[in-house]
Amino acid sequence: MGANLNNGLIPTLARLQPLAALGADSLRELEPHCHRERVTRNLDPFQLRDWQGQVVYLVKGELKLEFDDGVVQVIVGGWGDALFPIGRGRLVPASTKAITDVELLRFDEDLVDIMLTWDQIAAPGQESTPDADTTDWRTMSGIFTVQSLTQGVFSSMPPANIQQLLQRFQRIKVKRGEKVIWQGAPGDYYYLIERGRCQVTREVAGAKVELAELREGDAFGEEALVSDSARNATITMKTDGVLLRLDKADFMGLLSEPLLQRLSPPQAWQRIAAGAQWLDVRFPAEYCCDGLPGAVNIPVNEIRHAVAGLDLAREYIVYCQTGRRSSAAAFLLSQRGFHAYLLEGGLKALLTDAANNQSKGSS
Repeated sequence: MGANLNNGLIPTLARLQPLAALGADSLRELEPHCHRERVTRNLDPFQLRDWQGQVVYLVKGELKLEFDDGVVQVIVGGWGDALFPIGRGRLVPASTKAITDVELLRFDEDLVDIMLTWDQIAAPGQESTPDADTTDWRTMSGIFTVQSLTQGVFSSMPPANIQQLLQRFQRIKVKRGEKVIWQGAPGDYYYLIERGRCQVTREVAGAKVELAELREGDAFGEEALVSDSARNATITMKTDGVLLRLDKADFMGLLSEPLLQRLSPPQAWQRIAAGAQWLDVRFPAEYCCDGLPGAVNIPVNEIRHAVAGLDLAREYIVYCQTGRRSSAAAFLLSQRGFHAYLLEGGLKALLTDAANNQSKGSS
């Protein structure tokens, strides 16, 4: 039993509780992550497999629930108590039995909770008035994707920061051909694309090189903010669009710092011993001079294009000389769902720690 199901489920999901509270866009995002389970009559669905950590609904057939106090209840798929998750709240049975062949839908519990949290917090307040310039975050398919909320830039954000962050974003309309940021300019804002497409270019030896195209839901501008350096590329609108921007202070306080996970040199060595991988984000010439044994070298300006070659299941400890460039790289990796840690203070701190330990050992 067990199969993926991703077609025509929206009307069914819209009746289930508490999924019914989600907006249509969020339900469409959730739909591909729903699984169908079919169980034949006389079997106990919850004895056939471990559904710990799952939200389970009966959508077809009849299921008998037996409770510890001896009470027996029959629920019918798609009606009454079957609209609520089995095994939660008032539906926590000691055993179950399929009276007929039944069909159940299940979701990962954490995923459902994340979607409900963001949808609830991002909903416009009742005190809001209709305004063409007001952003309803729930309708932004590029940002409210399952991937963005579970693996992207928002996935590690403390829930307490969510409401404050959404309130701090400024919504700006942009025209085709308009430059949003310039190569060499100081970093001032972090951007999310609500609508439209952007072109990323860099001037190299006097020639303009096109690096990438960004679409709805993509973010840009974080590298210069995290590393406190000049912009390394120019972003130009390819279409009319709408951008959300966050100024540097709010970006660092609400988004960057919660996402960056810092390690001291001793903590970093412990993780390396447990199987983590050093990631050197300096230029190859620097890496060849004093790169750490076993380190992978990916310059920070190549991180965006090199993530396909990295292992999402592995931990990476990112370093540079001082921690400035590696902080930008660690943020870029973390917002893409990688387990990336920043070596606090970079190689300089690592060498200082080693020298201090050697001094203590010889005294």
